[in-house]
Amino acid sequence: MYAVQIADDQSLFLGEAPVPEVTATDVLIDVRAAGLNRADLMQAAGNYPPPPGASDVLGLEVAGVVAAVGSAVTEWSVGDRVCALLAGGGYAEFAAVDEGSIYPLPDAMSFAEGACLIEAMMTVWANIFLRCSIQPGESFLMHGGTSGIGVMGIQMAKHAGIGPIFATAGSPEKLDVCRELGADVAINYREQDFVEVVNEHGGADVVLDMVGGDYLQKNITVAKLNGRICNIAYQNGFETTINFLPVLLKRLVITATTLRARANDEKRAIRDTIMKDFWPAVVDGTIKPILDSTFSFEDAAKAHAAMEAGGHIGKLVLVADK
Repeated sequence: MYAVQIADDQSLFLGEAPVPEVTATDVLIDVRAAGLNRADLMQAAGNYPPPPGASDVLGLEVAGVVAAVGSAVTEWSVGDRVCALLAGGGYAEFAAVDEGSIYPLPDAMSFAEGACLIEAMMTVWANIFLRCSIQPGESFLMHGGTSGIGVMGIQMAKHAGIGPIFATAGSPEKLDVCRELGADVAINYREQDFVEVVNEHGGADVVLDMVGGDYLQKNITVAKLNGRICNIAYQNGFETTINFLPVLLKRLVITATTLRARANDEKRAIRDTIMKDFWPAVVDGTIKPILDSTFSFEDAAKAHAAMEAGGHIGKLVLVADK
């Protein structure tokens, strides 16, 4: 099969790889689209190796058609339209994944749109709903409101009755998108101090941050009493100096998580909850994929460059010529 490969100089090219083996509980997906994530950029740069046993091919989410099923698979059949979370292997013609990490692709949704959903939805649920136990009526600050995770974070929080919802973004166009998706207060971080704006509105019960670095102290400053701050990426760096006095006085929780290396049963539990609480809203269009642009698998390097540039709104997706 074809698969995007990483050269010794960290450039990307389309080469060949063996078709993945299918274990008893695996499903083989004929990949029609693969979503891009910042983790792919990190892996291509040599900074985020796949977990043990996972494919070393890039790509953490796909949409496609079931091509084969393992002997113990009960949920899926050949020909089903699906989207799925992977631990690796999405930038390829075929990908194998445990049946518990797969969702049914809505009939009205394209494969490219389906590749926008799963990694972001599972990340949001695992962090703000599971880890931070956000409740209806609590306030929520979503940094990077027009990123792939940001657009899902806003929509899922809105659907769950969270609010007010604060979102940061870097342009008037992006601020408009945040508001359209459900943000009550959209903050231009290039022109405004999000700490001042959020605190003017009473602070945030939960913060989901992908910036790290000096943002951690700022997040501590905007957090309310008993607030929770969750980091899932560190674009401004993994190190900073922190004054922990307000953490003590406000009884804050500071946490950080990853999704990729979790066990299959953990991913299944997250999948099952999203299927119950949020997937009906995906099917009826209340929660919608936000697709910025598509690239061919041959142009994976251009797609990575576009993600690195950061001007996109929502997801960048590789699409197969099938």
